[in-house]
Amino acid sequence: MSFALSEVSVRYAASAQRASLSGISLAAQPGEQIALIGPSGAGKTTLLQVLACGIAPTEGKLELFGQQPWSMPDAGRHAMRRRLFLAPQTPPLPPRQRVVTAVLAGMLPQWSIGRALRSLFAPVAAERAFEALSRFDLGDKLYLRVDRLSGGERQRCSLARLLVSEAGLLLVDEPLSALDPVLAERTLAVLQQEARDRRATLACSLHQVDLALARFPRIVGLRDGRIMFDLPREAVTDDMIAKLYRDAGAPGGQADMDAPAEPGQPARQPLAARCF
Repeated sequence: MSFALSEVSVRYAASAQRASLSGISLAAQPGEQIALIGPSGAGKTTLLQVLACGIAPTEGKLELFGQQPWSMPDAGRHAMRRRLFLAPQTPPLPPRQRVVTAVLAGMLPQWSIGRALRSLFAPVAAERAFEALSRFDLGDKLYLRVDRLSGGERQRCSLARLLVSEAGLLLVDEPLSALDPVLAERTLAVLQQEARDRRATLACSLHQVDLALARFPRIVGLRDGRIMFDLPREAVTDDMIAKLYRDAGAPGGQADMDAPAEPGQPARQPLAARCF
């Protein structure tokens, strides 16, 4: 088992009216690929941060690779983090850093302190960074400064870090938000192939529902910090998607997942044309 969440809840403050995650139970085997979908604020990012040991559950239990990280000493939990990789939606790339150095940061968990310091001045595995960048069509950016990259290039630079890591659990948050449709398709294909090649578990949050349904065998729909469905993609219907996103963000309203569509509503766009 790569990970298992059992009735996990996260509340950032005791006085918060609503938990960021509430009663989440979810598990994945090595090699599984899961798309997390749902409206903004549904809890997708928080769920990925919990899996990355960045946030401790307020309630419930998290297991990673058969162990409970929050029952370990800090050193043991830090060592476990070497086996996972979190790619945030907004990459934390120092603007004045060279791209080669930014990418090689994905190898830091496997390096000694001495090797990491040497690499700041003379990159010790520049060929690995070049190969990773080339898979995202960024090989020519190897020695540029990060602040010379466009938003989409920075996003792919961050994902190149994932390719040079040795993680077995890949957690990717909105990796396509700054990419055009063609680049989005190609970028997602690279991530999924990498996960297959190393038999890693991939959990990826997406607003592109059409891509999620086309490319991921398992779809988890989140809303208001709860899992509304966890199904094979063949079992996810247009009606379920519409209810997941209906009135998202409206004051005081949680979508009723069992409610029929209101009469007189305009016809929905075809699923492939929708991005939430």
